[in-house]
Amino acid sequence: MAPSGPPRVRSSPRLDDERFSMSQTPEPRSEPIRVLRVIARLNVGGPALHVSLLNSGMHPDRFRSWLVTGTENPGEGSLRSYAEARGVEPIVIPEMLGQATLAPRDAIALAKMVRLVRSVRPHVVHTHTAKAGFLGRVAARAAGVPVVLHTYHGHVLSGYYGRLRTTALRVMERALARITDRLITVSDRVRDDLVEFGVAPAERFTVVPLGLDLAPMFDVAAHRGLLRRELGIPEHAPVVGIVGRLFPVKNHPLFLDAAVHVARAHPESRFLVVGDGPLRADLERHAHEVGLADRVIFTGWRHDLPVIYSGLDLLAVSSVNEGTPVSAIEAMAAGCPVVATRVGGLPDLVEDGRTGQLVPSGDVDALAQAMSTILADRTLGQRLAAAARVDVERRFLASRLVDDVERLYHRLLAAKGIGPGVDAGASAGEPAA
Repeated sequence: MAPSGPPRVRSSPRLDDERFSMSQTPEPRSEPIRVLRVIARLNVGGPALHVSLLNSGMHPDRFRSWLVTGTENPGEGSLRSYAEARGVEPIVIPEMLGQATLAPRDAIALAKMVRLVRSVRPHVVHTHTAKAGFLGRVAARAAGVPVVLHTYHGHVLSGYYGRLRTTALRVMERALARITDRLITVSDRVRDDLVEFGVAPAERFTVVPLGLDLAPMFDVAAHRGLLRRELGIPEHAPVVGIVGRLFPVKNHPLFLDAAVHVARAHPESRFLVVGDGPLRADLERHAHEVGLADRVIFTGWRHDLPVIYSGLDLLAVSSVNEGTPVSAIEAMAAGCPVVATRVGGLPDLVEDGRTGQLVPSGDVDALAQAMSTILADRTLGQRLAAAARVDVERRFLASRLVDDVERLYHRLLAAKGIGPGVDAGASAGEPAA
């Protein structure tokens, strides 16, 4: 996913930059609740949208928020301009990289994080993504922050790494859960996975679904026809897309293999791969090998997603693991039917047969059949899309997300005896009880 509109490029303050100093921290008796939100990187995807909307959307009279981030990995794309367009100027700790390994740079990042927490003296530290969850939670407890939360937008505890690294990550998450006041997931299914992996019992979790700025997706009709004219696709040709990072967990080869079958049933069909990443060259080669070179268009990252969704007849999600994919929510808001694998949080998002179609993970024939059926039966596609559009408007608006999280912060702070006007932020390094 990428935001609509052209990206803006601005420099962001780094932790050791002169622009970040104690003069930016609030007065000791400041009334707003101070929130330090931490994410490993603002790469293209749901977590970066989530934190940007939270930081910009919380009521300024009640909350003052900072967003701390590391640096993006090559080929991931960046949503920093999305955050900045909403008035969020991230604080960058360059040593914080979103990688599932520990290295000397992590010790530097942790030291900087502790220094930052002691400067801001937040009432709440809220972390997102695995590396930020490790560094941010350890730093928060070292500095005595009253309330520490972590959001799982998905997880890397299966389907990403080998057995040894996966086991180590599960052990680490169990230890971190013990120093966290509340664990948040974006779907029931992600919570259930984490409980199954022994991260924490179910009562330690709160489910807070994603919230997005969906207004541009609800208004895609104005863009119809633009994508086809740009790419030279005939008006009558069916167009199927997949949107996201070109990364193993997204399983793009399954999409391409299913596209071979769809192309046989629908000879005029075209396929869009929207996004970028380390697998692009391999996937372009794969498309050539299966005979789709003249039917598949690799667009790279796009910042005009309403144009993309307005030009699709169907969105496919072929992942082997997911939290709640933003591309599926956006497509549903735009009135584009969705076919997805039955993994992770997707069954919590897509109701099979009512708001989309779900198929078994890794099943080429099932994915191809579901895609072909919707392309052949436009009435079915329209019915699924109409129900999905109503569903996401009810469940996934940014205003609902902000309200949910504000209420959760107030409840957790009240449990610690911290109310409006009470300054009980992180102490000068005294660990929390």
